[in-house]
Amino acid sequence: MLLAIDCGNTNTVFSIWDGKSFIGTWRTATESTRTADQYYVWLSTLMKFQEIDVEITDVIVSSTVPRVVFNLRVLADRYFNTRPIVVGKSDCLLPVDVRVDVGTAVGPDRLVNTVAGFDLYGGDLIMVDFGTATTFDVVDTDGAYIGGVIAPGVNLSLEALHQAAAALPNVDISKPQAVVGTNTVACMQSGVFWGYVGLVREICARIKAERDRDMRVISTGGLAPLFQQTERLFDDFQDDLTMHGLTVIHRYNKENN
Repeated sequence: MLLAIDCGNTNTVFSIWDGKSFIGTWRTATESTRTADQYYVWLSTLMKFQEIDVEITDVIVSSTVPRVVFNLRVLADRYFNTRPIVVGKSDCLLPVDVRVDVGTAVGPDRLVNTVAGFDLYGGDLIMVDFGTATTFDVVDTDGAYIGGVIAPGVNLSLEALHQAAAALPNVDISKPQAVVGTNTVACMQSGVFWGYVGLVREICARIKAERDRDMRVISTGGLAPLFQQTERLFDDFQDDLTMHGLTVIHRYNKENN
């Protein structure tokens, strides 16, 4: 069984892949101080709670937080007796090329999303990921990652607005009933919601114009369905895009090592 771990700036997701489907998925807050022993106690308890009794033989990790990787390596070695594949490391093979400026470090999550998108849809894609940051990743015709765009995340923007302006409350993002708000919360929600609708539409349009071709737009991340409610910003939504990409990369490394 494969344990796929996606460590983001805010949350870390653990999923068990049996070769056909994910049989268990759990999410925890990302904390660089969490030890391998703590990870194991947490994970094994949840597995027992869901009556998942399987042997983990392989581990693959994608992490945007470098300090977390060490303890995840220890987890794999100590409790599962395996050396994990870590996306972004030199010994991790990718089934697609990365064509960016020399010396540029591309986030592992963006590489994994590129692999997943190309595997599911083919080339000429724009992958929009609503995470701590809102990222746009461009996939070429042959599946290569050729760059993208990074914008502040939706919740990050709301939090920054709250912290920078003492009179503005901390609010949750939701679709406002009207563009013109009649109270402070409604005004903030409208600004963020419609602002990001415009941001996504404009950036995708400019990418397509610059590439001079039609491109499929795929979204992932928890807030993507919210923005899809209003207008057709995306051609498709994939909730487990990153996890799917990890299984593809794991299979590719097994076949080519």
